[in-house]
Amino acid sequence: MSASEQKQFVGVVGWPVAHSRSPILHNHWCEKYGINGEYVALPVPPGELEDCLKELAEVGLRGVNITIPHKEEAYRLVTQRSETAIRAGAVNTICFLEDGTTTGDCTDGSGFVANLQAHGVEVAGRVLMLGAGGASRAVVAALLDVGCEVLIANRTRARAEALVEALGGGEVVEWAEWPQILSSCRLLVNGTSLGMKGQPEFDWDAVLAEAPAGLVVADMVYAPLETPLLAAAKRRNLQTIDGLGMLMYQARAGFAAWFGVTPEVDEETRELLVRSLG
Repeated sequence: MSASEQKQFVGVVGWPVAHSRSPILHNHWCEKYGINGEYVALPVPPGELEDCLKELAEVGLRGVNITIPHKEEAYRLVTQRSETAIRAGAVNTICFLEDGTTTGDCTDGSGFVANLQAHGVEVAGRVLMLGAGGASRAVVAALLDVGCEVLIANRTRARAEALVEALGGGEVVEWAEWPQILSSCRLLVNGTSLGMKGQPEFDWDAVLAEAPAGLVVADMVYAPLETPLLAAAKRRNLQTIDGLGMLMYQARAGFAAWFGVTPEVDEETRELLVRSLG
């Protein structure tokens, strides 16, 4: 069997990682485009990423996605970083090159923006971002890069300030004050666990009571598909964007880099993932 005929392996590295829908997504694309490839979940505990990446490269994987909690460490470990990864301070997509080097990219932010655009959202104007964690940084960077005015509210103000300093853009608003700012915003993005299962109750209905009719509400979470925030937004007839599209769009760049095909994000793919969520 020639090298071109051998099955090519890629995967997702995280801890935990069994919940990831990325294997379903990428393996669907492999089948759809006739690619002899397989995408696997690779559970790797904290502290073991460096050795893991070396081993995966040695056994011939084309690359991996990186998820929580390894994105920042992956950024430090790769040989080359894309400008997007540098902006995000994190890596979620790695390619193992034949010369033994590694490239790192971060597609979370561009995937988020692409998902908004696919839903007909004009990505412009004032955006309120809730949360200042790793994924929020990538999304804020992408929104700033397309010209949005981004306001950032985080329960720990210092983290929001650090994010603004790192990106050289954005504006910190007090956590207690962000509900009053909604009326001037075109987009609300939730990068927190507010109101989710296991977290304290949060009255999204009260917060959205004064939201403008044209506000678009996006959540970065895709499990559950309808978060408490999105459910409250729907009750007010606001346009909602769930996190599943972000998952699909951020995955395209990695698939293209590994297999040479840019996959299509379509309703068939979305329905497959929705079914997997139960």
